[in-house]
Amino acid sequence: MHKSRFVSGVALLALSASGCGMAAAAPERGLMVPAEPTLIDFVDPATVVGLSTETLTDDDPGSRYVHINYPEFAGATALNRALRAQAERQLKDFRDRTESADPVTPRPELNVDWQLAAASSKAVAVRLRTGEYLHESWGNSTRTYWYDPREGKAVDSTGLLAGEPALRRLAVLVKAELRDRGPQADRVTAEGDTFDSMAFNRDGDLVVEFDDCQLGPCSLGRLAVAVRAARVEPLLSPLGRRAQESVRESAGGAAADEVPHFTPTRSPDAVSNRAGSVDCARAKCVALTFDDGPGPDTGRLLDLLAKERARATFFVLGSNAAAQPALLRRMSEEGHLVGNHSWDHKDLSKQGSSKIADSLDRTKDVVSAVIGQTPTLVRPPYGAVSRQLRNVTRNMGSSLVNWDVDAKDRHGGTARDIAGRTVREARPGAIILMHDIRRETVDAVPDILKQLRGKGYSFVTVAELYGSAGMQAGRLYESGNGLPRRQPLT
Repeated sequence: MHKSRFVSGVALLALSASGCGMAAAAPERGLMVPAEPTLIDFVDPATVVGLSTETLTDDDPGSRYVHINYPEFAGATALNRALRAQAERQLKDFRDRTESADPVTPRPELNVDWQLAAASSKAVAVRLRTGEYLHESWGNSTRTYWYDPREGKAVDSTGLLAGEPALRRLAVLVKAELRDRGPQADRVTAEGDTFDSMAFNRDGDLVVEFDDCQLGPCSLGRLAVAVRAARVEPLLSPLGRRAQESVRESAGGAAADEVPHFTPTRSPDAVSNRAGSVDCARAKCVALTFDDGPGPDTGRLLDLLAKERARATFFVLGSNAAAQPALLRRMSEEGHLVGNHSWDHKDLSKQGSSKIADSLDRTKDVVSAVIGQTPTLVRPPYGAVSRQLRNVTRNMGSSLVNWDVDAKDRHGGTARDIAGRTVREARPGAIILMHDIRRETVDAVPDILKQLRGKGYSFVTVAELYGSAGMQAGRLYESGNGLPRRQPLT
């Protein structure tokens, strides 16, 4: 499949010239289904060369849950800086608003994930989707950043427009579109962040999105307006015109019956291709587990594990897995086990059964499409388990896996600290929690492997800890310590 690159020579994106990187975006369950003109086609991140993912979390997970995920592009320094700055602003703001002397139950939660609303040599758009859980309810918002590869500049969505007069004219057009929907139109202004999330649909119409509760009752869910291409074209900046053209070209090149990049498949259950090489009833075994990836250092981690002939279990996020399928293939091919860590790291214990199933199913479909095996182990984000989650995983035929040794690498610390905690607390049958999105964690792995191997440990996948007894669907596993052990052969 022929791929094109930026004319500027920046090795940032390589997309199919025929537009086969485009995937139609459907709203998440629980959101109001928008009219057809407001649907946006999102670019399949797996077709983007030089894309990786970055994650920002809170260093005080005891009081709040935070998981901010955003892409990083090779060569797009201005865009990377803008996304990082936005992530840091959101984290600081959320911390300030949730500081409390007393723990709050359920914990407040900030979750940010992303989609690509455009990606070509003419324009790149990253749509950040934010969910906040406060006072026992979720609120959702979007913000879209645009990048001009020719100029090397990143702008917010208003950068698609030719200045303040164009923005004011757009506000008038949006009010007209909203007039028959009630009083929402009266709240539209050209001030502040009203127009912070804009992108183009496949016809070149400008889709303007509003946050929950921004213009009307929160029950409205996603509220969006599509301003016709002919009306918006006179208002566009040079970047806006190139962005509109890019989206139209990508949509025009896609076949009408083209299937999505990742489709559900009927695959055998995931197992390590080296399972059975160690009998944990006789040997001292531990299961190293890595959450939240694939990330920027996952490839280096796989190199280290291969060098030491150790295997692990990777609980991947669906959104990260979809963006970096090559790393999933390496995990499977090199003897590791790939597990399911949900799509976007939201606390599943706060979700209803349908949303839990949607998050786990989407991740399962991505993994099975990439490695040809269906993941049957689920690690719940934050280790939070509910009755609904147990029921959903039982129906899926999946087991829940937590841990009994925590490297506490989410709290920060040096590689030496992480290795020291891990080695001190390791015991036969332990399930050890780590995160391959942390550079320091990957730095700690050689020392962990060396010290534990010196104590006689073998490194296996979680499923191998349970041997022939296997693992039951819907059951929560936190340790293999209680398994009967046979005496070693003499």
